[in-house]
Amino acid sequence: MTDQRKVAIVRWLGQAPSAQDGLADLLAAYHLQTQAEKGEAVAGVAGLPKRYRVEVADPQAVFVDDVVLLALSGDTAVGCLVVTASVDGRSEIKRLWTDPAFRGRGIASSLVSAALVHAAESGVSAVRLSVWKWRAGAIALYERLGFTSTESWDERDQLFCMERAV
Repeated sequence: MTDQRKVAIVRWLGQAPSAQDGLADLLAAYHLQTQAEKGEAVAGVAGLPKRYRVEVADPQAVFVDDVVLLALSGDTAVGCLVVTASVDGRSEIKRLWTDPAFRGRGIASSLVSAALVHAAESGVSAVRLSVWKWRAGAIALYERLGFTSTESWDERDQLFCMERAV
């Protein structure tokens, strides 16, 4: 039997998604929670804005140029993070999510750390991210990992933008 306390971070190589990798389920949970936090809760994936429904339906196509990292507990995906392809020497971290049942185990920190290693190996000079201002725990995590506030590149209200040199 697999030790469910151990979590491995692996690179999702964009193979056809299977029921076992769980990436679509993690993305759905992320987007549904975000919509609820924005005060725009929807009953299911079908109620999400189109751009998010597409991510859930076909992450292989949406993230074809990016790197997706998964946190696995045994064969179960319990966390994810997307590192975008480099633009102007910078990559962006997106879609950091840990299954609520697995929080408090350092999974998010491990995913971000793995993303930073990937970014360094890819030769980017910096990694940036945006986070909703009300996600104080996530902001504190990013600050602990060396990210600092930076000028916003996104016009959406309530987004806090951060960056870290690699």
